[in-house]
Amino acid sequence: MKVVILAGGTKSTISDEWEGIPKPMVEIGGRPLLWHIMKQYSCLGFQDFIVCGGYKVNVIKNYFRDYYIYQSDITVDLSTNKIEIHKKITEDWQVTVADTGEFSSTGQRVSKIEKYIDEDFFLVTYGDCLSDIDVNDLITFAKENNRLVTMTAAHPTGRSEVLPVDESNLLKNLNSVDKSESNAWANACTYVLKKGVFKYLNGNYELERQLLPVLSEKKEIAVYRHRGFWCPVETKRDRVDLETRWNAGMAPWKIWKE
Repeated sequence: MKVVILAGGTKSTISDEWEGIPKPMVEIGGRPLLWHIMKQYSCLGFQDFIVCGGYKVNVIKNYFRDYYIYQSDITVDLSTNKIEIHKKITEDWQVTVADTGEFSSTGQRVSKIEKYIDEDFFLVTYGDCLSDIDVNDLITFAKENNRLVTMTAAHPTGRSEVLPVDESNLLKNLNSVDKSESNAWANACTYVLKKGVFKYLNGNYELERQLLPVLSEKKEIAVYRHRGFWCPVETKRDRVDLETRWNAGMAPWKIWKE
């Protein structure tokens, strides 16, 4: 099953150090967000990726073109311009980087890679979110429900805490509330889509704002509830938090072994 990663948004402003590059190329622990996402999927058995680029897509293309060099030690003979690569480190990945347009909507980006999709089901995820979603369990759930879209929902992240307010507009006893069972859910930006969804991805469709409302009316969206870790990387604070987790060896999304 192919994994489609939406990595075509506007430039990153997460950190001054990385300003002006695609957000999925912002580094956590010395590796791009994109690498962390792909490493997790690879660990779960998915090695076939389609990266939907847009803003400065060549930065992403160059990264994968020169992956050997980025990951390995090299010796350069400046007189002959010959490069010897030592300790050749690579991944068993097949990566298609598609230029889906700098100003395309998320729906347009997915529609533009239809030619690369052969299977009935395929995965779509955003290039600026990290999680420990059990992707194989998600796929099993999607096939059992057999809807055009299976979307993952997770508990909201951020500083704002969801308040448990009852029907009488009174705040429930906070000491007795199991926050893990909160009724608040957010779109975790990870989907299993069926190939039949392509006929709906026309015009300027945004996945969330236009496609989901249309298909929800048709009862073609199943919701997979993920109660574990999920974090969209939207602010400098998010990046610092993830970097801290990584450096402390406590990154929930790191399910692979070195």
